[in-house]
Amino acid sequence: MRKLKNIILLMVIILLSGCVRFPETEKTTSNSKLTVGMTKKIIKKGETTQSEILSSFGSPNLITKNRSSNEVWNYNKMSFESKEGRDGGSLIFWGGSRAMTTTTTKSFDLIIIFNDKDIVKDYSIIYASY
Repeated sequence: MRKLKNIILLMVIILLSGCVRFPETEKTTSNSKLTVGMTKKIIKKGETTQSEILSSFGSPNLITKNRSSNEVWNYNKMSFESKEGRDGGSLIFWGGSRAMTTTTTKSFDLIIIFNDKDIVKDYSIIYASY
């Protein structure tokens, strides 16, 4: 009987701990112009030069050549968002509240292919959030 009471109490605690408010503060570790919006605003196929890319985004993480001998620049940005706050408390803890933190990781990859005149031939963006 005591074991059943402990199981029921544990289930009640788990159910009530799910009543959580949204976090109150937000911290981001990235302040880069390397975003989907800025990329689409700055890069124009057949127009944007390597020097314009350098002045906008800085040096790439990796420079290679593809099978057609075109220069390929790779930019990669990882960012982490940490949201902190407190839950609304629960009946079990008599109105107490607990600190909580959630973290989101975002990955942004920009791949730019240049023609033989150092002008953007093509580019692609890979964005993930988890």
